Amino acid sequence: MTIKGKAYIGGIYEHPTRKADDKSLAQLHAESARGALEDAGLTRDDVDGYFCAGDAPGLGGLSMVDYMGLKLRHMDTTETGGSSYVIHVAHAAEAIVAGKCNVALITLAGRPRAEGMATGTAPRNYGASPDAAFEYPFGPTVVNQYAMAAMRHMHEFGTTSAQLAWIKVAASHHAQHNPHAMLREVVTVEDVVSSPMISDPLHRLDCCVISDGGGAIVVVKPEIAKSLKRPRVRVIGAGEAPKHQMGGQVDLTYTGAVWSGPAAFAEAGVTPADIKYVSIYDSFTITVLITLEDLGFSAKGQGGKLVADGNLISGTGKLPFNTDGGGLCNNHPANRGGLTKVVEAVRQLRGEAHPKVQVKNCDVALAHGTGGSLGTRHGSATLIMERE
Repeated sequence: MTIKGKAYIGGIYEHPTRKADDKSLAQLHAESARGALEDAGLTRDDVDGYFCAGDAPGLGGLSMVDYMGLKLRHMDTTETGGSSYVIHVAHAAEAIVAGKCNVALITLAGRPRAEGMATGTAPRNYGASPDAAFEYPFGPTVVNQYAMAAMRHMHEFGTTSAQLAWIKVAASHHAQHNPHAMLREVVTVEDVVSSPMISDPLHRLDCCVISDGGGAIVVVKPEIAKSLKRPRVRVIGAGEAPKHQMGGQVDLTYTGAVWSGPAAFAEAGVTPADIKYVSIYDSFTITVLITLEDLGFSAKGQGGKLVADGNLISGTGKLPFNTDGGGLCNNHPANRGGLTKVVEAVRQLRGEAHPKVQVKNCDVALAHGTGGSLGTRHGSATLIMERE
């Protein structure tokens, strides 16, 4: 079953809060839902499909359906960490093609900042996860697992901290134009490499922000999209894939994008050269570099050259990325920032990004999510969209 051109992004919304001391998790989901439906010109009564991940409170999707009073024919609560919401857009499109729903609502929300969560540096215990008993005694954290991947890439290919720093620099150039971004100050390569070391070789400015917030996306069938008074953005390709330790055949230099990317490009019938804008999950700078390689924007090991010297900065660079500031500067709620990657890609395709970062003639865009850890196991999801 192909989804190419058979489902459209009807509405998008990014919650403006970055610290939600006065809002519950359910409120953030519901307010985001309302924003996306208003953007589309639809109402709650139009929704017959609902999608969310593990960030939803209580019984997850079931609790949110009850809270928002939705009457549904279909729901999906797939959880793959930061790639969840890129997958959800694809799953929503598949459900529409299969006739399971006509209007799919996807919501994300998180309060890690308000709750004082050390999401990157605190040891993670995944409880009953089959790997936890073997790994937890060694004190794994998110940042040191990504640092392992960065160190290995440097060892194998000569990638440098300065090259990684250019990713943060590009994000900061974009974030200065986003009034909601947590970090709006433009930084230099020297600023990044001089910031405190968190886990060698990753510095503080190589790491994403911790924020509250949320967002929502509405996916609709073509007949409904044509009735809406919004620029039409259609889904043309998607791919998803897990990458894990494969029984000990560990290679930290690539991600699941080596599988999800080709699947999405094949379905869309386009190549990396056709992509005008990329939204790449940026939990850390190394995440972006390796993902771009694996998606085919550079040869393996050449990602450092691709991202350096301003090549990711909109208006001057070869491959504009994360023009809202991304997770590195704008927001990163609930460790599932894939949804905001889709939102900014849709803004670009609609021509609704900030004028200072809007990509000229942006007709084909890619969003990619990574969920889990580059150093152990993760899910990758790639979504390709085009302006009709």
